[in-house]
Amino acid sequence: MLSLAPDIAQYYPDRPPPTLVKPDGAHISTVLTQVPLLAYSVGVMAYNEEANIRRVLKAILEQKCEKTCLSEIIVVASGCTDNTIPIVREYMRENPCIHLLIQKKREGRASAINLFLREARSPLLVLMGAHALPDTDTLERLCTQFEDETVGMVGARPVPLNDQNTFIGHAVYLLEQLQDGIARRVPEPSEVVAFRNIVESIPSTTIADEISLQTTIAQQGLRMVYAPEAFVYNKAPMNIRDFLAQRRLIYCGYLQARAEGHFSGSRLKAAAFLRVLLENAPEAISTPRQMCWTAGALVLEGLARLRGAYDVSHVPAQQTSKPTPLSRRAEDKNRRLRRIYNSQSVIVFKLSRVENEHDTFRKHEQRIRLRMARALVPVIRKNIRKNDLLSLHRNDTLVLLINADPSMVHSIALRIKYVMESQQIQLGNNRIALPRVRYHAVSFTWKPQG
Repeated sequence: MLSLAPDIAQYYPDRPPPTLVKPDGAHISTVLTQVPLLAYSVGVMAYNEEANIRRVLKAILEQKCEKTCLSEIIVVASGCTDNTIPIVREYMRENPCIHLLIQKKREGRASAINLFLREARSPLLVLMGAHALPDTDTLERLCTQFEDETVGMVGARPVPLNDQNTFIGHAVYLLEQLQDGIARRVPEPSEVVAFRNIVESIPSTTIADEISLQTTIAQQGLRMVYAPEAFVYNKAPMNIRDFLAQRRLIYCGYLQARAEGHFSGSRLKAAAFLRVLLENAPEAISTPRQMCWTAGALVLEGLARLRGAYDVSHVPAQQTSKPTPLSRRAEDKNRRLRRIYNSQSVIVFKLSRVENEHDTFRKHEQRIRLRMARALVPVIRKNIRKNDLLSLHRNDTLVLLINADPSMVHSIALRIKYVMESQQIQLGNNRIALPRVRYHAVSFTWKPQG
């Protein structure tokens, strides 16, 4: 078992002990050293995130904590020119566990991460961007993996909040499904990771910071694991230009890590990529439109990899490692994309089916659940508003992003659950499937001041 948060103060005699936080936001006395909690610090990397930072901090403070305990949140604000810093300071007045580190100039994500590594005090660290929203139990799911002393790093599963009825939305979800399939075989870091506090720093010119962390941890004999149930909701690229820029930068990072000789990167291997694509074929090419969109997404991925390979060979590392100007830059200029993070709640529906003793379809369970999910998508769309976003994840998970008052979220979820469970899904040969639905909801809301 890891050391408790109050015990680590002996390693930092010049600093006060960390303040632990309950799920309800109340503080725990640091004299309670007999409670076997896994303490963790969260590092939030932020650049002009005034639209998102409130929800991120609120989501972290409201994390489920049964076996774990939040000791501190360290926000690294790099070259922020908007209201990110004032908002963080506003939260600091009410939550002493929040700390703010300010970089006057934007020096790159690796530089910001090194500040976090230098200041963090807990035995476990969680690293995330201010545009990622963890589910209510995500950090708990990540940190409990460290009960196994051989685990050094854990990756979460990103869930994009894009509209799958668009080409870019389809491309984003396709890549997420492929990466999830690969990570289940060979765990690799995602944009939100938890790791043991054993890394002093990473190279300032690194492009793929998570891979640098993984490499350092692996050199100490610890392994990487993947937690597919630790969901992190994020805003993926919303246009072709941003999609290409992001995929290009990611590929550059993998090539850079491989050139250093410490990382092979299963996502670089075409065979693993194609194998997972074939496994996800029912979701990727089930209609002519999906076939065209999947082909287009693969073409874009190929172009991004070609450009990434060129960058690594011809562009100086300092220039290649500059952050990608994703859609949040356009978001700062106009608010049309901001609705993803102004949307207040995410409802996750998990599908299964009512079985009977004469059931002969059990060996095709995954295919049946996918068929049910696809049949239920148009049913749900009839019961939600036009601006609400509905997406299908793997075979049996539907994610609904809605803009509704938090007090109404559970009643909305129950109504949709009732509608789904009242359907009879035709399977052929006069066979039907009766859906059974479980759900949970998470809200990311705040009231503007003034």
